[in-house]
Amino acid sequence: MPRLETSLLILALLGGGLPLGGPVQAADAPSHCESNVGSPSDLKELKHGLVQGYLAQDTLPDSLKLLAPPPAPGSAAQALDDEYANLNIALQETPRWNQAATDADLNFPAAASIFSCSLGVEISEERTPRLYTLLRRSLTDAGLASYKAKMHYQRPRPFVSNRQSICTPEDELILRSDGSYPSGHTSVGWAWALILSEIAPSQQDQILQRGIEYGKSRNVCNVHWYSDVQAGQLIGSATVAQLHANPVFRADLRAAAAEVKAQQALNQNANGIDCELEQQALRP
Repeated sequence: MPRLETSLLILALLGGGLPLGGPVQAADAPSHCESNVGSPSDLKELKHGLVQGYLAQDTLPDSLKLLAPPPAPGSAAQALDDEYANLNIALQETPRWNQAATDADLNFPAAASIFSCSLGVEISEERTPRLYTLLRRSLTDAGLASYKAKMHYQRPRPFVSNRQSICTPEDELILRSDGSYPSGHTSVGWAWALILSEIAPSQQDQILQRGIEYGKSRNVCNVHWYSDVQAGQLIGSATVAQLHANPVFRADLRAAAAEVKAQQALNQNANGIDCELEQQALRP
């Protein structure tokens, strides 16, 4: 199945008239009335596994207005980007490199597990269907929010400049034609980190740290500059702020929080999360 960039690039190229407001109409009501929140099977698929987001196209954050231009060639900021890229080359073929390759896959169901270890709950359509739905829909919003700036600047990615390997060589062709600034993966990952830290405040530090490491994975993979990741975090934050104005999102957020709380009350061994490899890869 195509990676995130392929699907989002296709949607972005379809133009700003694409309606993205979701078909699932949940009332902004108290949590005991939220049984009407849609299931994953209710969602309209837009393209290659992406489902309809919460936000209409004209309410997505405008990344071109929100972001300064990427660092200019020869600038101090570009020198910093080059330094980070060179440092990360040393991580090739290490456990951290392998984790970056795993993090690159934002196709579901694989993407659902990215924050399972930091949340302490297995995120899946079977165990946490409301949260699973929320993550799928917000992925579309946070991913598409990055594309106005991406398509305007068309910044080449670091592997084009340094001619080093990337952790997902099967993606090289599409990445060469997909702008580097800002990082769409980081926008999605940071949006998820903010959403999940609100759902499970007791795990906030672990979740936000995982969100930071998720952005770093794009640097380790040699597919994004340091400044791309910083810009992606800003767009992810702006997307979450806009999502909170959407009553369907707020209803899904409350339903997902109740679902996670119920899972946390279960025996942790029942969740079946294997976090050893991730913990080893992300250990300082």
